[in-house]
Amino acid sequence: MKQILLLNGPNLNMLGTRQPEVYGHTTLADVERDAQALGAELGVGVVCKQSNYEGELVTWIQEARGDMAGIVINPGAYTHTSVAILDALNVFEGPVVEIHISDIHAREEFRHHSYVAYRADASVIGQGVEGYQIALRDVVSRL
Repeated sequence: MKQILLLNGPNLNMLGTRQPEVYGHTTLADVERDAQALGAELGVGVVCKQSNYEGELVTWIQEARGDMAGIVINPGAYTHTSVAILDALNVFEGPVVEIHISDIHAREEFRHHSYVAYRADASVIGQGVEGYQIALRDVVSRL
């Protein structure tokens, strides 16, 4: 069975409690459970990982080469700062879909730029946690 890596960056472990007016009340555990259920429906496994550490995210992306068919990534704040994550994604050969719960283009100006977008095959922005479902379906459609 093909596997999809669902990767979440810094502060996403705080979903449901951090700025619920922006991110809602759904927890990361809820997002992961729903993604795995959808993956089963779509015939793929979903491996969920979250880290607040840039280097760990880079390592997981590198390790995904050959093991994972695609990546759904919400890089959190590293979206706007991490050339290292971009470089790791550039080596990954499968489809990559970037996801952001909030509309990064409607927030502070420094959030408007995404390094990940240079590599992403698609971006799902501002759809709330439902964006994870959209992104997962998109990745699977590209396999």
